[in-house]
Amino acid sequence: MIHTRIRPFNTKQTYPNQSLDNDLCQAVIAGDTIYMRGQVGTDFNGNLVGRGDAAAQTEQAMSNVKTLLEECGATLEHIVKITIYITDPRWREPVYQVVGRWLKGVHPVSTGVVVAGLAQPDWLMEIDVIAVRSSTTAPA
Repeated sequence: MIHTRIRPFNTKQTYPNQSLDNDLCQAVIAGDTIYMRGQVGTDFNGNLVGRGDAAAQTEQAMSNVKTLLEECGATLEHIVKITIYITDPRWREPVYQVVGRWLKGVHPVSTGVVVAGLAQPDWLMEIDVIAVRSSTTAPA
């Protein structure tokens, strides 16, 4: 079985400040399951949205999630599991308020983790998503 890879990229371009050369992608469709790369407050052009503002970064991350799910032939309602990483416990409420608004009525399982840092020092949060789409839905 070959999996479908959405928005492949190389870390040389996405992390120019680091010595990396990894071939990755934004999402992988494996059967009906969608595994998404952790989404942060960076748009798909590499621009950080909301420097110093966890809520604004979360808005961008959730917008990315929605876009990627649509490209995979799914919607926010297909999300089954989220893991939210925050770099400071003070960000929990603003981050979870934004996520809660985007996922109202979806009821995924959720794990929250406070971490010492993320891949870039300006990132305050990251959300990891797993979704399961209908087997009759094809990627866009």
